[in-house]
Amino acid sequence: MSQHTKETVGRPGLGRSFHHLWAASGLSNLADGVLLVGVPLLAVSLTHSPAQVALVSAATTLPWLLLALHAGAIADRLDRRRIMVLAGWSRAAVLAATAAAAWLDLLSLPVLVAAVLLAGAEVFADTSAQSALPMTVTGDRLGAANGRLVATQTLGNHFLGAPLAGLLVGAATAAVFGTAALLYAAGALLLLGLRGRFRPEAAPAQALRADIADGLRHLWGHRALRALAAYSGVLNLAYGAYFAVFVLWVVGDGSRVGLTGGQYGLLAATLAAGAVAGSVLSGSLTRLTGENGALVGVTLLNALLLVVPVLLPSPLAVFPAAAGIGAANAVTNVVSVSLRQRLIPEGLLGRVNATCRLIGMGAMPLGAATAGLLATLAGLPAVFWSACVLSLLAAALILRDGQARGPARGHRGAESHE
Repeated sequence: MSQHTKETVGRPGLGRSFHHLWAASGLSNLADGVLLVGVPLLAVSLTHSPAQVALVSAATTLPWLLLALHAGAIADRLDRRRIMVLAGWSRAAVLAATAAAAWLDLLSLPVLVAAVLLAGAEVFADTSAQSALPMTVTGDRLGAANGRLVATQTLGNHFLGAPLAGLLVGAATAAVFGTAALLYAAGALLLLGLRGRFRPEAAPAQALRADIADGLRHLWGHRALRALAAYSGVLNLAYGAYFAVFVLWVVGDGSRVGLTGGQYGLLAATLAAGAVAGSVLSGSLTRLTGENGALVGVTLLNALLLVVPVLLPSPLAVFPAAAGIGAANAVTNVVSVSLRQRLIPEGLLGRVNATCRLIGMGAMPLGAATAGLLATLAGLPAVFWSACVLSLLAAALILRDGQARGPARGHRGAESHE
């Protein structure tokens, strides 16, 4: 029945196809990191209007809000490998054209916004990649595979992509887009090395709207999956609110912690380092506590860490807390994604995953907007304590409803979570 790659490289269960997917993800996330830092820097060079700069930022997430459900439905209909390859090449083409515009001194704010929107094929690439991963490894290796991918994402987006973007912006505007285009194209070429079946065995034959509705019904009707989606939404609401105003609490002479801009960059790197460590250690943690136990434990720890800057506004306390928050966030990402991949039937994986991503992505800007209002009315500590309460609520959701009922994808050899 299953056509997973059986050859092993290193540890059992991670074979050739996974390593191609992993390498392609590394290149794509490095490109994401270049754009994550490079695009805002270029936007500021084109305009000093806060509204216009915010428009560029909004354009980066708008494709997720508009296309996530459709991307999930398409991932459950077509070859997921082919979708990822086409998405990579389309992003490379858009960014190559943008690099040419910059080289010819034709780059403007509307062109930049259009480029970011058209590069939104990321929605299709990421949704298909998350749905294809269980087709490259055995069920008992999902946690390890997701841990490596999350660590690679953190390294590409924060440790490598950010400084590379700074160098490229200083060298030439066109270099930012050209480098990202080459990385996306190289990642797409690596994906051609995937072997095996990457199209769902029972692809839907009904209308796309009906496919989306099936995914929504499945999520709503599955108690554990519904709890996972609510958990991610509540936790991302907390993170979105917390980090929207966190800089005001820790940076500047008038702040409580008093970090300089350079020290804040080091704090961000500490957060990312914690995320890498959490990604690597998540497998060992879940073996000790189980997946639901790991989610509850790290979320409770996260709730405590979120208020450390309020209770102990000192760099000596804030830096270790940041590392812990990064590690907790990575563990929750790895375990949540692995659980969804284990519990969702193969033919629905794209749609249900996309719905969960939509809930998570949509919660973050909502949290940021709420934080601005709450901080204005009640002060910054109210935001941080509210994020703590939301984390406790997220843990309660998993503790109450997060236990999976019945076997999940038995043809993959995955155990049930009782």
